[in-house]
Amino acid sequence: MSQSDSELRSDPSTASRLGTTGPLTRAVRNTPAVIGYAEPHFRQARDQGLIDVYGRSTNGRTILLEKGDYAGQAVVDFVRCSYLGLDNHPDVIAGAITAVEQYGSLHWSCARTRLNFGLIGNLEEDLSDLFAARVITYSSVLAANMGALPLIASGHLTGERKPLMVFDRLAHATLAFHKPVIAEETRVVTIPHNGLDTLERLCQQNDVVAYICDGVYSMGGAAPVDALRTLQARYGLFLYIDDAHGISLFGHQGEGYARSQLAGAVGDRTIIAASLGKGFGASGGLIMLGTEHQEALFRSFAVAHAFSASPNLAAVGAALGSSRLHRTSEPDARRRKLWDNVRLFDSILPTAHKGTKLPIRVVEIGDEQQAISAGRILLEAGHYVSVIFFPTVARGKAGLRICLTASHSDDEVGRVARAVLEILNRT
Repeated sequence: MSQSDSELRSDPSTASRLGTTGPLTRAVRNTPAVIGYAEPHFRQARDQGLIDVYGRSTNGRTILLEKGDYAGQAVVDFVRCSYLGLDNHPDVIAGAITAVEQYGSLHWSCARTRLNFGLIGNLEEDLSDLFAARVITYSSVLAANMGALPLIASGHLTGERKPLMVFDRLAHATLAFHKPVIAEETRVVTIPHNGLDTLERLCQQNDVVAYICDGVYSMGGAAPVDALRTLQARYGLFLYIDDAHGISLFGHQGEGYARSQLAGAVGDRTIIAASLGKGFGASGGLIMLGTEHQEALFRSFAVAHAFSASPNLAAVGAALGSSRLHRTSEPDARRRKLWDNVRLFDSILPTAHKGTKLPIRVVEIGDEQQAISAGRILLEAGHYVSVIFFPTVARGKAGLRICLTASHSDDEVGRVARAVLEILNRT
């Protein structure tokens, strides 16, 4: 999640200097200011052993730390976003090993417009069938977004008319990072989080609007997909939804939070990006397209496709292994366990997102140093959670992010929830 736009608005002098007053903000970057404020907190968190952590996975969500002050200590991990626990699944690991052994290579160093592993073609065909869309895979969701957003801004997907590019204020950093590049093509604004009234007003005032948001947000919460679809039907709104945190958790075949809410085909006014890691349990990213024309443009002109290489073969094999699992009943059983764990956590430690059927829980503490101290206490007790502070969240909103998964036991979920509650009661 990116908070740079909210930070510009919270500093009147900066906003005035950059012309960003009011509910909308321009495509600007202020990297020196971000580093100046945040660098001491990163240094402190690193010194406390809370970031740049090294280890190896063992059973379930337990990891063995391998460097630093905690080397040799086993802790329960609440940082990884493998919500169904498939990143440890033997079928996923076997898929990676088999792919490398069969092809005798890990990586071909050439652009995908020139040469591709046959197996990646198989994967894209398989995922296209699984998700009922035209799927192109990438080495990461960042790479997918890098290619997609300039193409949308160019107008080639909106009838040769360049759209106003509207970003949700909490759009992930891998989306927001591209605003200055997109601003070279067309106008870019940022609106309040899930600001449907503002978005509708912009649709009324502009011929073509493209809205860029997350499906499930990395700090909790989700996009109002049904309401966005209503605006799309009314005004022709183009939607680009990064559903990295929603994939595999929703839908009959794990198609994700956003895709599962689209009736029928994806269509020509919606593109969904998603992760092959996280819930899917492998590695890489993808986009779901609705038309042959869009697919041809992306394969020729998306930067990460035309000028970079495909995901490495181990990632492709792992994704194929996960895709096969998604056609069985096992993901359904894992989803049931995940939601049981979410309900258990909520019953012990209510947060702002209590009751939502989403796997991320954020505990706001406020002060950065207190949040870092809380993370250290939890780590010493055997719970590794993410300490979050600016620029991941807004200044003064530091806290803890806890990723719940199907692989956590009831005891592990209960212990971390009670440990956090004890820290909160002492502060």
